[in-house]
Amino acid sequence: MDEPAAFRISRVTGSPELAEVTARLLEQLPSWFGIPEANAAYVESATRLPGLLAHAGAEAVGVLLYRRHFAESAEIHLMAVNPGWHRRGAGRALVDAVTSDVRADGCRMLQVKTLGARHPDEGYARTRAFYRAVGFLPLEETDDLWPGNPCLIMVKWCR
Repeated sequence: MDEPAAFRISRVTGSPELAEVTARLLEQLPSWFGIPEANAAYVESATRLPGLLAHAGAEAVGVLLYRRHFAESAEIHLMAVNPGWHRRGAGRALVDAVTSDVRADGCRMLQVKTLGARHPDEGYARTRAFYRAVGFLPLEETDDLWPGNPCLIMVKWCR
């Protein structure tokens, strides 16, 4: 594993820049984001949702979009990191930054949805392991959100 890098995190709310970076990163991750209609919806959401960008030098290597459902809770809507930067701290830096930001605004709980373990995808097994490593715990796995795919809802306290 490469050494963790230092990342500059920038905060961007609904902008063409955020949408462009989101589109570029999704294209680099076809194993995770391979449904064109879903990718288009993620890019559109980047024009209106708050987001964070992880920069390595001048390059944005990661994006995180989130939404507030209630004053007490928020959700990571999307997180994508350039595969060349996996396991180097970009994802952790993004999760730490969003946790800090929403906590400062009174949020107490953060959730994320990902592909459940009943689906035999190795990439998503790594995704679930990552979310566990940054403090998320499994809450529920359901078949009701994504027809044909189990959805795992994970949560963490924003303390």
